[in-house]
Amino acid sequence: MAKVGKKADRDVEKDYPAKQFVAKLRRLADCIEQDKRFRIQVAGQRVSVPPKARINIEHERGDGQEEIEFQLTWEYDE
Repeated sequence: MAKVGKKADRDVEKDYPAKQFVAKLRRLADCIEQDKRFRIQVAGQRVSVPPKARINIEHERGDGQEEIEFQLTWEYDE
């Protein structure tokens, strides 16, 4: 398989209504359980998450706010 060239940097946040967010989480959970690739479109760009992506949960607190991030990370050529 050919390696993917350098991708442009991107940092996008997209808000979703609770019902849509829950549906996306369910699809993600199903893919993780079945060891399958998860595909999603975020702010107009398609993203394909490989089944071996690293999964972690991050909690941040500061400036009067708290944040929880569910993160999946992987190398471009996976």
